[in-house]
Amino acid sequence: MARDLAPAAPARPLRRDAELNRQRIIAAARDVFGERGLEATLDDVAHHAGVGVGTVYRRFPSKEHLVEAMFVDQFETIREFAEEALRAEDPWQGFTDFTWRAAELHAGDRGLREVMLSNVFGHERVAEAKARMVPLITQLVERAQSAGALRADFVPTDIPLLHQMIGSVIEFTHGIQPDLWRRCLGLLLDGLRAEPGRATPLPHPPLNFEALDEAMCSFRLPKLR
Repeated sequence: MARDLAPAAPARPLRRDAELNRQRIIAAARDVFGERGLEATLDDVAHHAGVGVGTVYRRFPSKEHLVEAMFVDQFETIREFAEEALRAEDPWQGFTDFTWRAAELHAGDRGLREVMLSNVFGHERVAEAKARMVPLITQLVERAQSAGALRADFVPTDIPLLHQMIGSVIEFTHGIQPDLWRRCLGLLLDGLRAEPGRATPLPHPPLNFEALDEAMCSFRLPKLR
């Protein structure tokens, strides 16, 4: 007769030193991916964390595992922004508040921008977190349109494209005027109003021609093969 299999033992919590290493790795990854984007490697993260690369691979077998550990919480934060925006008394204010708060997160984190606008990393937990945001963002859009504030031809799938545009501005001007994206987002939001009205004061001054030329000189183009 075959022996009964013993029940699997519950997973033991990480030892204190192992947990400290894990937290150090995640903190380093936030810095590295936030600055360089997802082209950074686990070796880069290990160097920044001051641990051996083997330590990183023991905690996170692949870059995708580390990306999920880092960014799922960020997506939950954006979902909370949407829930708060839906509770706003003014639907247009709720829509714009959500857009500004999400853009604030994107502005300071290149890795987050790339994860938000790509399906290369985070196929499971990140994808699930994105999916949980879809109905909330749809409600934000429909609510603002029902109030006659948001143009009727705007659709929820325009939102990631809007953030892609803002992300391009961030990449182009971060070394010259890192907050210029605020001016551009203000212009975009005024253009989304259902009825033109008095222009909203823009929160950042424009580039002058000298600064624009400096941005053009410093902008990195993809390498030609």
